[in-house]
Amino acid sequence: MHFGAGRQPAEFKALRDQITKYILYVGLLFYLEIKMASRGKTETSKLKQNLEEQLDRLMQQLQDLEECREELDADEYEETKKETLEQLSEFNDSLKKIMSGNMTLVDELSGMQLAIQAAISQAFKTPEVIRLFAKKQPGQLRTRLAEMDRDLMVGKLERGLYTQQKVEILTALRKLGEKLTADDEAFLSANAGAILSQFEKVSTDLGSGDKVLALASFEVEKTKK
Repeated sequence: MHFGAGRQPAEFKALRDQITKYILYVGLLFYLEIKMASRGKTETSKLKQNLEEQLDRLMQQLQDLEECREELDADEYEETKKETLEQLSEFNDSLKKIMSGNMTLVDELSGMQLAIQAAISQAFKTPEVIRLFAKKQPGQLRTRLAEMDRDLMVGKLERGLYTQQKVEILTALRKLGEKLTADDEAFLSANAGAILSQFEKVSTDLGSGDKVLALASFEVEKTKK
């Protein structure tokens, strides 16, 4: 769902209805996918595709919400964002069950799990960066970074947003095993916030999901208080 200019309350209600229906849909689909998880390569490929599509939907919900933020009151915005983060948490729990005891799925889906946990903890705030991180697309992440550099130079991108997104991209690249330049490492060290630094500390590689989940759960609980 993409919102244009002049969004109306009815369209916001439609987004909320979409979230409610999606919760039911995800529950059914995950049940079917858990049944598939122990099967062969074709099923594994289909499972990964379905999971990526689900993650895309959730990231689109976050993006739609940010696009219509100015037209919502603070309570509406926070409640809807909380619901979407809770869906991501449920997605992550189900993903963990699917991966349990299946090393093929761990290899295929570990990047997706870490990206989801980055979103839940709000270490990452940019839906498109989370998508590319989840799909293990370092080349596309570098392309996006180059586009951001150009946009900053011509005044199309505000410095604060540039810094936030560049930190997310560099962190994702490092987690995907990409080598960063000395300048990029220095930029990351100078600009990483507290939550992102903690995310870095507990997620030294793609296999440390349990520790990252603990951080994510802590951050979700903080938002509820």
